[in-house]
Amino acid sequence: MLKRMLTVLTLSLSFVLPPSEAQQPAKIPRVGFLAPQGRSLPLFDAFRQGLADLGYIDGKNIVIEPRFAEGHYERFPEIFSELVGLKIDVLAVTGAVTARAAKKSVTDIPIVFSVVVDPVADHLVPNLERPGGNLTGVTSFDPQQATKQLELLKQVVPGLKRVAILGDQGVSEALINAAEGQARTLELQPQRLRVAGPNPDLEGAFAAIKQQHADALLVLEEPILGVHAKEVVDLAAKNRLPTLFAPSRVAAGGLVSYGASQTEAIRHMAAYVDKVLKGAKPGALSVETVKRYELIVNLKTAREIGVTVSPEVLKRADRVIQ
Repeated sequence: MLKRMLTVLTLSLSFVLPPSEAQQPAKIPRVGFLAPQGRSLPLFDAFRQGLADLGYIDGKNIVIEPRFAEGHYERFPEIFSELVGLKIDVLAVTGAVTARAAKKSVTDIPIVFSVVVDPVADHLVPNLERPGGNLTGVTSFDPQQATKQLELLKQVVPGLKRVAILGDQGVSEALINAAEGQARTLELQPQRLRVAGPNPDLEGAFAAIKQQHADALLVLEEPILGVHAKEVVDLAAKNRLPTLFAPSRVAAGGLVSYGASQTEAIRHMAAYVDKVLKGAKPGALSVETVKRYELIVNLKTAREIGVTVSPEVLKRADRVIQ
């Protein structure tokens, strides 16, 4: 009898519970993604795959809102406003310029960045261990990266003496300063060039490189050079200039690519997005450093510009494009 009365009481209470206490469907998280380049670079695909590896399927248990500025940085405020209006839970951005703009415009939504060389020098976070605020993310900063890249260029271009170094005026000078200093340490003569967006004078930069008789070119992993990667690749081929690019640029026709893997960094960014969605505060998550290097050689380009890549370099390559 008592059991029957308890059952009746339980059923009665279930009818009088207010709507707010009734079981609600689980909220599907919404994540914004902004890259300064176009969709042609594989960064967004790597991000979506990184989330999928963690169990997030776009359109099923997560909604991803991708946006691509196509090099038009002036559109950042408009894009941020649009994403905030969509009530995103996390904003994922790539590149230092994008991250700085996001920090300025989006103050009440967690931001996770990647493909940023030095978050401290670019004034994104005060330090890597405790970033504070609403930003955290992934950096590929390696003080010795330029040394490794220049040593590789010396293997690809026997007798290398003078190397041009191409950078972006829109970011800190940390990377180009390191590359210039390390070139001198390797007894190379560096030619420093920096171009400004949104429409960099790349023709002028290559004219200066030709005038100074540089033997090779190192293209730094900086935003405006990523946006205009195809133009840089085409000018390098036109001038028959052996050029080392950041990872992924070589697939567009560049000769050789060596550096921290951007796709690996993006996957780690997806893991940070997962942590934030599960309740972690971005300011309490230390900035992670990813240093998995990737070497890609494009033999088709090598043949076109008359460069013979040594068997030793080919053995080290993670991928060889025929």
